Amino acid sequence: QFPQDVFAIQQIILSTKPDLIIETGIAHGGSLISSASMLALLDYCDSTKSKNLEINRMVLGIDIDIRDHNKKEILDHDLAHKIKMIEGSSIDSSIMNEVFDYSSNFKKKLVILDSNHTYDHVIKELEIYAPLVSIDSYCIVCDTAIADMPNIFHENREWNTINNPKKAVREFLSENKDFESDIDIDNRLLISSNPEGYIKRIK
Repeated sequence: QFPQDVFAIQQIILSTKPDLIIETGIAHGGSLISSASMLALLDYCDSTKSKNLEINRMVLGIDIDIRDHNKKEILDHDLAHKIKMIEGSSIDSSIMNEVFDYSSNFKKKLVILDSNHTYDHVIKELEIYAPLVSIDSYCIVCDTAIADMPNIFHENREWNTINNPKKAVREFLSENKDFESDIDIDNRLLISSNPEGYIKRIK
C-alpha cells in the first residue's frame, strides 16, 4: 500500500470503530498487525472510559497459503491475541461458512479485500463478504489501481488493465445500491493504490 492508503485505512478504523476486521490476503502479515494495533488503540480508549466494559475486538485474516515462517512471526507478535487466521481460499464455501460463523459474534464489521486481484475472484469476494459490512462501515477493495497501470507492471500475473479489482467494484456498485464509492477519500489521497476501492455501506 502507498503510505497515504495506510493512513486512510487507519482513519477509517478509528472513525468506524469496528469490532471485527476481516482481511482476505495475509502475505507477510503486516496488514494484520497494523489493523490489530488500531483495534488495540480503540480498546485502550474505551477501557479508560469504562473499566467494566468487555472488549473483544479482533482481526480475522484469510489466506490460501499461510507460510510457516509468516505464521510464526504473527503468532510471536505482542498483538497475536487480537488476530485469528484461517487458511484456505476466501471464496471456498467451507471457508466462507467458517468466516460467517465467527463473525456472528461481532456487531460492527469492516472488510478489506486484498488477495487474488482478478475480476472473477474479487467480484465473488464482494458478493460473499460485502453483506457482512455494517451500515456506515466500509468494504475496502485493494489494488484497484491495476486498471490504470500499463500491463508491463503485471507481467506473469493473471490480472491486468482488463481483468482487475476496479472492474469488479464498478460492476458490484452498479447492481448494489447499499454501497457507494467514497470519492472524498480518493480526492483527499490524490494518488492511491485503491482508487474507487473505498466503498461505504450506506443502507
